[in-house]
Amino acid sequence: MKITVLTALGALALLSMSLTSPDNAAAPAAVGIKNIVLVHGTWADGSSWAKVIPLLQAKGYHVTAVQNPLTSLADDVASTKRAIALQDGPVLLVGHSWGGVVITEAGNDPKVAGLVYVAAAAPDEGQSFLELVQTAPATPGNDEIRPDASSFVSMTPKGIMEDFAQDLPKVEQQVLIATQGPQAFSALKEKVTQAAWKTKPSWYIVASNDRMINPDLERTLAKKMKATTTTVASSHVAMLAQPTQVAAVIMDAATKLAAK
Repeated sequence: MKITVLTALGALALLSMSLTSPDNAAAPAAVGIKNIVLVHGTWADGSSWAKVIPLLQAKGYHVTAVQNPLTSLADDVASTKRAIALQDGPVLLVGHSWGGVVITEAGNDPKVAGLVYVAAAAPDEGQSFLELVQTAPATPGNDEIRPDASSFVSMTPKGIMEDFAQDLPKVEQQVLIATQGPQAFSALKEKVTQAAWKTKPSWYIVASNDRMINPDLERTLAKKMKATTTTVASSHVAMLAQPTQVAAVIMDAATKLAAK
């Protein structure tokens, strides 16, 4: 059977219609800031946002998860700024845990419109992560941090299961144990030079069951930053334990930033 050019074109047209039909079309572009850059923390990688990413994409956001080397603050900031540079417009920058230190520095990029901290550190200028967390009582997770011969630190399996992600199913905890990225201890002593939260609108998600960063410190930071604050009943990894709530805060921030 011969297939004519017109027949082929007709078939392509039908295929195009089927791909763009309501059942197959992507969600309409999000209103407001559409570019969201997610920055992971210590003992993690970009996959720690795996539950939040599809929720944002379903609403039309363009999402990028940074892969930090965790070798130094400067290296992680550089990795984040490369991701920011690839965006085609204003960016909402989101950081978890150590990622809060990274976005505090990288957030000074002129393309960054706002910041979302998820159970994250937010040092002041001239302050390091270690100096910041030592302003509050130590948490149980600190006892499960172990150095290696190269001066990188990791969490013990016990620490992951009882203190880092105690509210996740065991199978997910095992994945975190297998995929955790060791952090250079020296990075935790590097100081922020310019705190972006002083000039950029900020949001903060407090994880009330956090056993890694003291929840009282998280509340103090949110108040100091004058951040729009949401509290979730979650372990340290709120984006895995409560992804719907975390995604909702991110989308709310993106929408409100555009309205300003």
